[in-house]
Amino acid sequence: MINPFSYFSKDVAIDLGTASTLVYVRGQGIVIVEPSVVAVNQKTGKILAIGNEAKKMVGRTPVHIVATRPLVKGVISDFEVTEQMLKYFIERVHQKRFFLTPMPRVIIGIPIGVTEVEKKAVQDAAKSAGAREVYLIEQPMAAAIGARLPVQEAGGNFIVDIGGGTAQVAVISLGGLVISKSLRIAGDQLNQDIINFAQEEYKLLIGERTAEEIKIGIGSAFPSKEKKEMPMRGRNIVTGLPEEIMVTDEDIRRALEKSVRQIVQTIKITVEETPPELLADVMTKGIHLTGGGSLLRGLNALIAKETKVPTKVIEDPLTAVARGAGIVLENIDELNEVLAETEELEPPH
Repeated sequence: MINPFSYFSKDVAIDLGTASTLVYVRGQGIVIVEPSVVAVNQKTGKILAIGNEAKKMVGRTPVHIVATRPLVKGVISDFEVTEQMLKYFIERVHQKRFFLTPMPRVIIGIPIGVTEVEKKAVQDAAKSAGAREVYLIEQPMAAAIGARLPVQEAGGNFIVDIGGGTAQVAVISLGGLVISKSLRIAGDQLNQDIINFAQEEYKLLIGERTAEEIKIGIGSAFPSKEKKEMPMRGRNIVTGLPEEIMVTDEDIRRALEKSVRQIVQTIKITVEETPPELLADVMTKGIHLTGGGSLLRGLNALIAKETKVPTKVIEDPLTAVARGAGIVLENIDELNEVLAETEELEPPH
């Protein structure tokens, strides 16, 4: 018998990222895109803000108020805060929930290579936040589905998902990961590289927000004809006074070089390990880049040069995982095989 209240239940797919959380609602698409940041009053333990409001507080709060990320390198580092963050996003979707309306079925994107304990932490956090059933999907698989790659066919699909905390590389065929590698170097590390560069090169102390603005403004992985520069503002470590220095795209490319090389090297190794039959498909289809980190200028050109495989950034790479998880949510019976193995869950109602 059909539950008369199931019409009102809003099943959701969540890309629980280190930097941002995206929420897809069944039948509606992506409705929430907010930073994975929570502001906590350490004196009382009370959560003051989540998402956009919490990010505004980063670096601008009294000592006892800390704006923190509950996920580090794609993995839950603070279970209670993650639970509160998930609850906040799920409740926002269910603002007009009716009495006796079933709570949602939830699909959550997780990094490849997480342990069973880490998987259980995500499931438990979602269930505590009000989810009726929790399914997990590996982020590269979700990203490939979001990129509309034919993951269920017998052919090689090469996906690189570069988020805030992790860069994940995978070759997918017949609904499964044939080869997968995860590197805990991604967008956040690139920001840190710029912070370190400013300190070592110019004795200038800058914050994470400034580093990210510079990375987005003039950061690149491959030289281009157009030269760019941007002011870098911070505090001189020697004098303690504010200072502004002009930096060029070449400076920032040098700052990012080591981390970018490690990402490219991981992709090269994955190409080398891909079975010949699948590699033939990859040569035809190319390497597909997703995630915010894929937007670094010239990264696709550098990967193509180093791997000898055509490389392109997919359309709207930031939302690929959420869109892919959403497609699975809308077609859960047909796409059940692409879900990551999890504990036994209740069957769908």
